[in-house]
Amino acid sequence: MIKNWFKNIGPGTLVAAAFIGPGTVTLCTLAGVNFGFNLLWAMLLSIIATIVLQEMAARLGIISQKGLSEVIREQIKIPFLKHFVTLLILSAIVVGNASYEAGNITGGILGLESIFGKSTFSIGTISINMMSFLVGLIAFALLYIGNYKFLEKALVSLVLLMSTSFMVTAIVTKPDILKILEGLFIPKVPEKSILTIIGLIGTTVVPYNLFLHASLVRERWKKPSDLSSARKDTIISIILGGLVSMAIIISAAAIDVKDIKNAADLAIGLAPLYGDFAKYFRALGLFAAGITSAITAPLAAAYVAKGCLGWSGGLKSRKFRSVWMIILVLGVVFSSIGIKPIEIIKFAQVANGLLLPIIAILLLWIVNKKAVLGKFVNSKTQNILGFVILAIALFLGIKGILKVFNFI
Repeated sequence: MIKNWFKNIGPGTLVAAAFIGPGTVTLCTLAGVNFGFNLLWAMLLSIIATIVLQEMAARLGIISQKGLSEVIREQIKIPFLKHFVTLLILSAIVVGNASYEAGNITGGILGLESIFGKSTFSIGTISINMMSFLVGLIAFALLYIGNYKFLEKALVSLVLLMSTSFMVTAIVTKPDILKILEGLFIPKVPEKSILTIIGLIGTTVVPYNLFLHASLVRERWKKPSDLSSARKDTIISIILGGLVSMAIIISAAAIDVKDIKNAADLAIGLAPLYGDFAKYFRALGLFAAGITSAITAPLAAAYVAKGCLGWSGGLKSRKFRSVWMIILVLGVVFSSIGIKPIEIIKFAQVANGLLLPIIAILLLWIVNKKAVLGKFVNSKTQNILGFVILAIALFLGIKGILKVFNFI
């Protein structure tokens, strides 16, 4: 049974790997430390929304055998609108992922440093973190091999390591099951929690995952008869990813100290209560979260550039490789010398805030087109769920942009 389950694991696991990055780990940590189990319902809502949208993206990829950016480019007939959407997608995904890549690599470093300590050297006034190069080298090697099945197996292994690490940590803290159920099914909005709620949903329902998923399913599945396997893969993988995020919130809720700023602090904070056992599991989980996102972010950007610009060729093509290499190198450089390109990150946040509702609208429009999907268009239930998620995406987008400009 377990062997068959491994055999059927597919691109959904890579989507889960992509949304559980260091940012998600840190946000879930802060949610648990500051609000206990009270925001678990927001994570449950995020999981449902992610499953609905990712299933649509996967179905589109299998039936059309095209990426989401390719289909959008083909289906928008008005030149101005086509150019605007293409530019927005490229800005949000390619520029955005480049600016976030340093954070992904830094997350992997925090996990390693929790176990091995810091490894830096100085050139003049600049201090360089050697761990950045190690994480970057691992990501580079996995991407450069350019074999989808190998990449999938590597990421599945890292996701399983991450899942086990965080879930064991949560179990070790011996949480109150009734309080967890209350947090899951009785929505509460504690004072000063609204931005954390927005963040929890925003880091789970990720625009670039829709592009990544639609492109990856074509590497795995080719026929309409594969839809059932793809759907099962999507649901299981995203639920697993959601459980990991919940496990982080649950283990963070066990800490009484409030001056915890990230997951590495939490790993250290757990050690006096539960011993080095919890600390090491936490550190391994953070390393896996960082490195999976450090791989999937450049990969998604390369797929988006390929679709938007109409490139041919696969994972090993020169243009495809050049995109992910640039993003990975920028991430390693910014991470190693500790530079945070704030203005670029702000720009990416604005672009992502605009992108999620726009992509949700376009995705709903496309998956209702018989010219694209034939008899596999959305059902009424899927459309109702889709429009509810669109309303949430609009709310998140507006709030995210207002936050960037310090209006809230």
